[in-house]
Amino acid sequence: MAGNRTAEAMRTKLRKPAPRRKFWRRVLRWALVAIAVLVAIPLVLVPLYRVAAPVSTLMFWDRLMDREVDRRWVTLDEVSPDLVRAVIASEDNFFCRHHGVDWGEVREVLAAGADRGASTIAMQVARNLFLWQGRSLVRKGLEVPLALYADLVLGKRRMMEIYLNIAEWGPGVFGVEAAAQHHFGIAASALTPDQAVLLAITLPGPLTRDPANPTAAMGRVAAIIAGRVAAGPNVACLGL
Repeated sequence: MAGNRTAEAMRTKLRKPAPRRKFWRRVLRWALVAIAVLVAIPLVLVPLYRVAAPVSTLMFWDRLMDREVDRRWVTLDEVSPDLVRAVIASEDNFFCRHHGVDWGEVREVLAAGADRGASTIAMQVARNLFLWQGRSLVRKGLEVPLALYADLVLGKRRMMEIYLNIAEWGPGVFGVEAAAQHHFGIAASALTPDQAVLLAITLPGPLTRDPANPTAAMGRVAAIIAGRVAAGPNVACLGL
């Protein structure tokens, strides 16, 4: 009898998961829950952003840190077409042709081993709305499915409208209307072609570039982008 009780006790002990195993199961369970929540957030919010005015993660963080944020939402019809063309020429020349990711540009960058992001406007929108800043292969990998989904759900006009209203154009300056008022003292609808190009080339470095006081280097980049604008970027998907 004693032997049977000892054997049964040993079997019971073996059936019980070790404390370490229980800990890692708990960690895995919570990790899966966290991943499911992170996936669900953009799936739910992107359709909502077809009508609602979103804020970027940078805007949210600045407000959380009690920093001043200037953003004034405007529709695409309230933005100078010169600015829209300049932004496309500067940031995503094939905006109207791809579906969120410019695979041709991605292949060129990978083949050349170039130190540039190949980010489309849709990928930048995905990053600004749901991800973090800074260079990271993990973040870049997350941008791709988010950009494809956002492009499919939002469409080109709404995508551009959101981009122009959440992009950072200076310290604490978000959106093209705030940028036009801050840098030039005019509405976004009144931007001249030269001002539009200077604002567009500010986007890659909004904390260091001042479109109202361009450096010689900025002037050279502006001349290149002005040439692209003159060549006529494809803006048919925006009805411009």
